Amino acid sequence: MNNVAIRALIRNDLRIYMTDRRAMIIGVLVPILIAAFFGYVFGGNDRAEAGKIPVAIVDEDESAVSRAIAADFAKEPLVLVQMLNRAQAEQAVRAGKIQVAAVIPRNFGAGATRALFSERAGPQVELLIDPSQSMSGRVVEGLFAQHGMQEITKEAFSGASGRAALTDSIARLDRASPADVPERAELKNLLEALRNLNVRTGSEGGGSALGSQRGLRIPYVVATTAITSARSVPYNGYAHSFAGMTTQFILLAGIDAGIVLLLVRERGIWQRLRSAPLGKAQYLLARIISTALIGLFQFTLIYTAAIAIFKVHIGGSFIGFAALAVALCVLNAAFGLMLAAIGRSAAATRGIAILATLLLVMVGGAWVPSFVFPKWLQQVSLALPTRWAVDGLDAMTWRGLGLDAAVAPILVLGAAATVCIAIAIWRFRWEE
Repeated sequence: MNNVAIRALIRNDLRIYMTDRRAMIIGVLVPILIAAFFGYVFGGNDRAEAGKIPVAIVDEDESAVSRAIAADFAKEPLVLVQMLNRAQAEQAVRAGKIQVAAVIPRNFGAGATRALFSERAGPQVELLIDPSQSMSGRVVEGLFAQHGMQEITKEAFSGASGRAALTDSIARLDRASPADVPERAELKNLLEALRNLNVRTGSEGGGSALGSQRGLRIPYVVATTAITSARSVPYNGYAHSFAGMTTQFILLAGIDAGIVLLLVRERGIWQRLRSAPLGKAQYLLARIISTALIGLFQFTLIYTAAIAIFKVHIGGSFIGFAALAVALCVLNAAFGLMLAAIGRSAAATRGIAILATLLLVMVGGAWVPSFVFPKWLQQVSLALPTRWAVDGLDAMTWRGLGLDAAVAPILVLGAAATVCIAIAIWRFRWEE
């Protein structure tokens, strides 16, 4: 093997890459900027500035209960509330200015209070939802259940409509036959006790030890704890975005390397290469090494910026992180070489290669986390090396996992690179 010729080709490729300073800066700066954007959108390393859900409250009831629910919503940190009429709310949702509008119907307060003490159907609250924001609808539905229950029970235990509802329910029990309501006596005693409580709390205005003046609240508190293997390293949204964007732009660099090889074949330079004391295997090896080194250089600069500026931590195994970087860059080189081997022209190959790369990174979870995909797409994505690359980098950074979590991604990336190299050797036409 002509080692001198291989080293000369590698040095030449690296020299050409370093000479084009503008392309080199763009190749590093663009993924950093895009990763910063996606990382900020998905929370970055501080979720205190997360955007609020724009919500409209349409109060057609204008009762004490409905006004109290609207006031409770206004205090919620998750939502930004506007008070609109129905026509305004429908137009705002249709235009995308409001994600959800909750319409509180007429007689809501009285009807909900009556339904609390009887078998009567409760009033219907209508949610007007932007179809592209279905998750926001679920958030508002949960908040309405929380605040609605609190304000309805508050009215039931201390308000005038609560006393009226209790009196009505007691009268209905008196009219019912013992055969229809076997537990009539017990229910009547319970309702009369609640009515007495209502009268007392309503007249005193001070509430009781049970907090009936405030209404019934959810009887528990949910504490959320973020769990990663590296307990000292908090979750950083930039970590995932840098894993995805680095994977994408490393593969795009492989496309450029393959296009350059096609351009060499289309020009007179190819004849001079064939006349040199260099074989097919040596030439392909030199191209793989030089492209992998360029990719590793880009990878290092991108993650240096991620660590220094965006506080991304390598919370897991540094050896696993470095091995993943090498495996990804080797795959990048093999991918570019395969494109050059099967491509017929630089122009045609570039479009197909960019489309293939975008599909790889989209389905591989480089843009958005794969857990948001449908179940079938999550399974499909496991067949793509990009999914394993992104998951592996996540494991070595914010998840804080050990070296064993990097083994499977490295093996998958290595197997994918081997397949690409085999196709390249099979289809590469040295004599042309």
